[in-house]
Amino acid sequence: MTDTSINTQSHSAQNEAQFSDYFALLKPRVMTLVVFTAFVGLLAAPNAVHPFIAFCAILFIAIGGGASGALNMWWDADIDAVMKRTQRRPIPAGKVTGDEAFAIGIALSAFSVVFLGLATNWVAAGLLAFTIFFYVVIYTMWLKRWTPQNIVIGGAAGAFPPMIGWAAATGGVSVESVLMFCLTFMWTPPHFWALALFMRKDYDNADVPMLTVTHGRRATRVHILVYTVLLAVLAVAAGFTSIGGPIYIATSVVLNAMFLRGAIQIWRRDEDMSEEDNFLVERKFFKLSLLYLFAHFGAILIEAGLDKIGVWA
Repeated sequence: MTDTSINTQSHSAQNEAQFSDYFALLKPRVMTLVVFTAFVGLLAAPNAVHPFIAFCAILFIAIGGGASGALNMWWDADIDAVMKRTQRRPIPAGKVTGDEAFAIGIALSAFSVVFLGLATNWVAAGLLAFTIFFYVVIYTMWLKRWTPQNIVIGGAAGAFPPMIGWAAATGGVSVESVLMFCLTFMWTPPHFWALALFMRKDYDNADVPMLTVTHGRRATRVHILVYTVLLAVLAVAAGFTSIGGPIYIATSVVLNAMFLRGAIQIWRRDEDMSEEDNFLVERKFFKLSLLYLFAHFGAILIEAGLDKIGVWA
């Protein structure tokens, strides 16, 4: 066997797709948020759901979220190839082809919607289908490359899971599920803009019209502060509705005080300060934003559990 053939086989083995590569197409980190918020929406609903049906509902919602991720990677393969944080994704890394990602995304989309409808109801299935459509077509194919408001409007896609979970349990939409939608919707811009502040070069290289690229970092810092203030008002106010309670209010007040403090710190900084410490404050704010959303939905879940066992009765 020649050295050339050995090298060719070695290269082929390195690029052969593994199960982990196909799983990575589904964006498992994003799926975690989808699963958790959908789970909270389902359990916070007033209707009791059989554990097996609840498991099926969350499973199919997760699969639908993964399908969206696969289709997003299929369409954004050219962008992912030039952005540092996405270059190792399965398609730009040469592990999975675009055609494979598209086929997986379409198949899982149809599977998740149909089986969610059969397992629960068609309102929940319809919301899941619309969520997939919104994320793939409205956000990925249109808004992301067209407007700096891509994250603001496109954030709706990530805000639907608790509504889907609620609909799976109740067969409809209510004020409570809309409030959970709004909480995630308003959280998305400051969360992603903080990321964009210290990853701006990626968006520059990919020619994606993120706010940091089109309006600059100074304007982005102002937007983060404004949206954080609006989010804080919404989040704390939600504590005085049926999805809230003393535990939620206490959690929300503390977290929003921390979040507002971080947003003000970001607003006060200039580029020299940020470059000097490698965007330390912005990175901390981004990490805090992850805890922020999980803690709020965790508090909603605790309140719902205590309500169901009659603690607040």
